[in-house]
Amino acid sequence: MKLKLTLLAATAMALASAAQAEELTIATVNNGDMIIMQKLSPEWEKATGNKINWVILEENVLRQRVTTDIATKGGQFDVMTIGSYEAPIWGKAGWLLPLDDLGEGYDYPDLIPSVAAGLSADGKLMAVPFYAESSFTMYRKDLFDAAGLTMPEQPTYADIAGFAEKLTDKSKEQYGICLRGKPGWGENMAFLGTLVNTNGGQWFDMDWKPQIESEAWKTAINWYVDAMTKYGPPGAVNNGYNENLSLFQTGKCAIWIDATSSAGRVYDPNQSQVSDKVSFTAAPQATSPEGSAWFWAWSLAIPASSTKAEAAKSFINWATSKDYIKLVGEKDGWVAVPPGTRLSTYALPEYQKAAPFAATVLDAIQSADPAKPTKDPVPYTGIQYVAIPEFQGIGTFVGQQIAAALAGQTTVDAALQASQAYATTEMTRSGYIK
Repeated sequence: MKLKLTLLAATAMALASAAQAEELTIATVNNGDMIIMQKLSPEWEKATGNKINWVILEENVLRQRVTTDIATKGGQFDVMTIGSYEAPIWGKAGWLLPLDDLGEGYDYPDLIPSVAAGLSADGKLMAVPFYAESSFTMYRKDLFDAAGLTMPEQPTYADIAGFAEKLTDKSKEQYGICLRGKPGWGENMAFLGTLVNTNGGQWFDMDWKPQIESEAWKTAINWYVDAMTKYGPPGAVNNGYNENLSLFQTGKCAIWIDATSSAGRVYDPNQSQVSDKVSFTAAPQATSPEGSAWFWAWSLAIPASSTKAEAAKSFINWATSKDYIKLVGEKDGWVAVPPGTRLSTYALPEYQKAAPFAATVLDAIQSADPAKPTKDPVPYTGIQYVAIPEFQGIGTFVGQQIAAALAGQTTVDAALQASQAYATTEMTRSGYIK
């Protein structure tokens, strides 16, 4: 009888556990760090009994899907991968659940302070960082050495163009420079925003009037189109972050200016054919140091429409914890751990040994200042974006115009003229311009 009761109790517990198990739908981007997260997630599923329905999307598509879902309260996702642009705006709007309650063991003070601040609204953390980044310059040290070239600690864009010219050999599919060409406010405009900033430009003046036809914008975009046309790969207008990563990993780019989070991907011999030939330095500058390197944090957030908040918090705790970082190090190699989120990562001897770029990356992230993105005063924060809801539409339109100029379908002046007109209309319609 006692055995029968024990079996009944065990069965009841199992049924209760099954009844409490949740299936989370998680939307994320198809970047390398997230692919590792997906691969390791069965460990969390096994420990909790919950299941995950993954929605893995290209960057521009992800942004469209999650923005539509959150704005309409669609409830399609329980966890969203969003960035430092969306988190404070959506948090302030009440569209996200605060994440200040992930448990005593979460160690919030270990989060890099500037990264946590960029994901907060009204003093509350609205998303937690999965990986964070600034931007820097990666280059092929072997090609530089063979050509007798030396990369400065702080290159200028004039330096970069000169190096790219000397290192381009299109007959060997060796391109002097690779830069984002795919249109999107977070694709080509992420890089181009920093290029405009360091040339002394800005998106808006203190009265919110667009400045896209300024000489600084013309100088920046003409440099970009000229350099990419002469020294870049064919079809560059189709290349976003992942496409350029692949080009660099396979030895086809001499110079690549992009996210510091790329370092682990290009130094990992399991992923990169040039892992032993890579070096790095700061993002280039032109006439101004302000805003020459971006700040971004791909982060995990819970939409207020989710009905599975506790399970979602459990997953987010697991995926952004110190234990997860150690799990990645042990399973995929220390060079592959998510960068830029926790101070303790940079104190790990295993990471320091595997990642020669660690100190440079941490310094770049900590020194990026979204509150002072430009040479002249501006009414907004954000380096490669403007932290207002209207920027998604404006940034994407401008990115499309510049991509058309890169493809030879229009001129730089015409692209900037159309962009200025569109931005002026949108800012007037939204009430920024009286």
